[in-house]
This record gives sequence, C-alpha cells and structure tokens, in this order.
Amino acid sequence: MPTKIGFDPDKYLEEQSKYILERIPEGQRLYLEFGGKLISDKHAKRVLPGFDENAKLKILTNLKENLEIIICIYSGDIERNKTRQDFGITYDYEVFKLIDDFRSYDLTVNSVVITRYEPHPSTDKFITKLQRRGITVYTHKATAGYPTDVEKIVSDEGYGANPYIVATKPIVAVTGPGPGSGKLATCLSQMYHENKLGRKVAYSKFETFPVWNLPLKHPLNAAYEAATIDLNDVNMIDNFHFDAYGIVAVNYNRDLEMFKVIKRIIERITGEESIYQSPTDMGVNRVGFSIIDDEAVREASLQEIIRRYLIAKCDYRNGQISEEALKKAKLLMDDYDLKEEDRNVVIPARNKSEKENAGFESDEDIVGVMSLELSDGTIVTGKSSEVMDAASACILNAIKYLAGLADELHLISPVVLEPIEYLKCNVRKKEHSTMDLGEMLIALTICAATNPTAQMALEQLEQLRTCKAHSTIIMTKNTENTIKDLGIDCTSDPVFQSNNLFYD
Repeated sequence: MPTKIGFDPDKYLEEQSKYILERIPEGQRLYLEFGGKLISDKHAKRVLPGFDENAKLKILTNLKENLEIIICIYSGDIERNKTRQDFGITYDYEVFKLIDDFRSYDLTVNSVVITRYEPHPSTDKFITKLQRRGITVYTHKATAGYPTDVEKIVSDEGYGANPYIVATKPIVAVTGPGPGSGKLATCLSQMYHENKLGRKVAYSKFETFPVWNLPLKHPLNAAYEAATIDLNDVNMIDNFHFDAYGIVAVNYNRDLEMFKVIKRIIERITGEESIYQSPTDMGVNRVGFSIIDDEAVREASLQEIIRRYLIAKCDYRNGQISEEALKKAKLLMDDYDLKEEDRNVVIPARNKSEKENAGFESDEDIVGVMSLELSDGTIVTGKSSEVMDAASACILNAIKYLAGLADELHLISPVVLEPIEYLKCNVRKKEHSTMDLGEMLIALTICAATNPTAQMALEQLEQLRTCKAHSTIIMTKNTENTIKDLGIDCTSDPVFQSNNLFYD
C-alpha cells in the first residue's frame, strides 16, 4: 500500500546542521562521532517514512570545506567477518565502500583507524590493501586502564600510546561501518593529543536513535532495540538529564553506564569542568522535532520490529546470533502484541507454500515460495522450479503484472536458457541448473535486446524499489544480495530448501 509520509527531511537537515555548527567552539576543532550508519541509513528510512537515507551525508557535504573524515573499524570485526545486514557485505568491505562513497561526494577521508588492534593475518592483509591504494592507516591498541583507571587512561601510557592522527580541518567526523567500531575512543584519544599540543577541542555525537524526546516505549525507540539485539542495547530514562534539568529524556544503557567515566576523562583531558551534564547533552539529535505524522511513524516502527524478528530467526538458524538475542526479539514482539502474520506478505507466501509442498518427502527439496506486495497493494507470488528459484519467479510475475502482460507469457527464450543450463551443469559442474535471481535478470536483459515485450517488463524493475517481500525459505546469498540491490525489503522463514550443508 502507498506509504504515509511521517517525517520532514528538509526540517531535519536544517535543524541538525544548525545544532552541529553551534557545537564548534570558535577557532577550535570539533570531533563529531557518528552513531549509526552515516551513509544509506535504511533502518531510519524504514521507521521514519520520508527520511532521506543519505541525510547525514548531505549535512557533511554542506560542511565539506571545513570537514575531514576518520573511519574506524574494530580489528575483531575483521577477524570474524562481521556483516552489515542491509548490504550483506562484511565490515572491512563496508570501509572500502565508505571511502568510495565519500570520494564521490568530494569529501576528504583523512585516514582509517584499526581500533583495539592485534596482529592477525586478516587484519594485516586489510591494512596492506588500504596502504597500497594510498590510504593512510593508523592502529590503536586497547586503551590501558579503560574504563576505570582514568589517571592511566589519560596519560602517555593510555591514550598517549596511540599515534596522533594529523587533522587539519575544524570539523573531524569520526565514523565506522557499525556499532563497536571504536569511534568514541578515537575521538577521546585525539582530544588527548590535541590538548598536549596546546589546542582546545570539543567532542559531540551525531545521534539518531533512540530519540531522546519521545516516550521510552514509543515503537520508534523499540525498533532501535530490535535493530541492536546482538549488542544487547536497552533504552532507558536518562537520569542524569532529569536530575540536571527536570526533563525526561531517553538514552540507552551503554551511554548511561559510561557517562560518568567519559565526563571524567574529558575533564581530565581539558582541565576544565565539562559542559555536558548528561549523555543526552553530548548528542545532537533533532529527529523527534521533525516527525510530522506520529501514527505513520508508529506503524512503520511496528513493522520494523516484526521484520527484525523474522531476520533474527534466520540469523539464529544460521548460527549468527545467540538464543538470548532471539528471545529479546521475541519479547519485543510480545510487548507490542505483534505477530509475524501482521507483515502483509507473510500469509500469502506461507499459504501457497503449504499447497505446493503437500505430501512433501523429507529427502526432497522444498518448493520455495516468495510473495511481494506492490505499491497498489497487489500481492504477487512465485515458486521455485527446475528452471529458476522462487525469487526469480516472483520478480518475473511482478514485472509482468506491472507491464500489463499475461501471466502465462514466457519472457526468457529457451535459446537463452539452454546455454545457461549447459554452463552450470556441464562446465561448472553444479548439482542444479536452477537460475538464481541475478542470473535470471541477466537472461532477461539478453532477451530484451531482441524482444520488445521482455524490454517492457525489464523497465518495470525500478517500481519494485521499497516493496516488501517474504520468502518461505532462506535465500542463497547471491539471491539475497540481488534482492537488496533492487531495493526490495525481504524477510524469510528460518527454513532451508534442502538438507545439504554445502550445495544449494
């Protein structure tokens, strides 16, 4: 169904930029830590209908003459191949993507910092790749004494053991591929070195979630918890803010737990009393002031909680999250009386799957089904076959519907299918010749060169962007990535198509 707009992106850009500029001390430098995703913040776009997923990037672009960027990545995330869910790429490759994206906007990348560095082949290979492409790389080890021994932390043995990152601009944006990248430690380490060089600098944090001036149990804040179940983040009332100002504000456990320590560290570095009385003070967050339809935001946020729960079930099945994280996702569902079936595309996919798999034998491959909801509310389905997977069938059916073509019409010629089958089975020695979504789209593109009907269908793909879909089986990585490239928001049931562990 058409999405109701609940957020004013222009007001947000104006207010967020204004409050950032107010944080820069005259003639001094601001280290601005970016919480959450700086580029392509798809979570914010889903829960705040109308939000520009590149709003943060646009703010930086407006400030680019006075700004440079430091990218942090925790060495442990490189070792365990931590993946960014929205793009399906590992954190180290996300760093490469960030650098390319910043350069495309003519933003200056100062360097990459490997935080809590420990020598390891994967990390050292990553460093070598960056250096051989002309990127300056620094390594910061775990800070001695952190978090309790402030005297040791703020000393040459603590932050002083890290190399100083040479900065030249008034604003230094510090970002990373995800949470736990070491952004705060990098900012504080820089403040220590700058102070030793006789320069006064400030620290602030660009925040998006949780939204401090919304109620603790607002679905938008609950959706943030659902998005961070692997970090065990919990939204809480900022007691420091209430004690200082008598105003109720929402923050999360990690910031609240560490506030006193961070405040003491900053005061020890600067030799002055901190201007910040609460963790909420430290952040610049004007999201709550830019919401124009609270009901639309609530509904989008509830849908995100369901979406995150379905993702968590698959991640648990794949061994990527703990049972405790899955339980937390389920508790959030229960708190808001939500069911998986409240996501419109779930029931049509499951109903069709039940019919297709009636009489299923345990040694057979399950017939996968995908359903997709178009912008007019129409739900289209597709099932897997020997020719193509469920996602391919569903997308083909969707673009035929949008182009006004008959459902039984074949868009991909056997002349194209036969050599693909030969290549997969005879040359690449694959067990199955079934085309995944990426392969199907290539085949359709080849057919479109000589078939105007196929071209007409191909031209409808852009209309699928932001559509919701659901698969009754866990998709292959190739198909999952192609779905994301098309801009489709897809969830899956935690079911494998076959019993194979290596062969799909």
